[in-house]
Amino acid sequence: MAEPMTMRVLLVEDEPLIAMMLEDFLEALDKGHAGTADCVAAALPMVAAGGIDAAILDVNLRSGEKSFAIADALAERGIPFVFATGGGGEEIAPEHRDRPRLSKPFTMDGVDQALAQLA
Repeated sequence: MAEPMTMRVLLVEDEPLIAMMLEDFLEALDKGHAGTADCVAAALPMVAAGGIDAAILDVNLRSGEKSFAIADALAERGIPFVFATGGGGEEIAPEHRDRPRLSKPFTMDGVDQALAQLA
């Protein structure tokens, strides 16, 4: 009998400690880790390469950069994603405000629930 397919999750997070924590959560939740990027320029080639089933996108990246170009690329490919934010959602671009959100500070249960919305 074949084993069930594990969800491969792309993480886009510019804070190294938070990224490591999310990677640990994915492992504990038996989710596949498709890679971690800390900026738009690093994430877009990963999205284009494929092998991603879902993504967690930090809204606010380094130097004021936003993750909306990544969100657009994922949406074009039909790949579900959740925005990670410490805000109330007002910083999310209008075309993406209906997307699921993962509130900071993160918990493993919160990550699990957010990913369950994407499955």
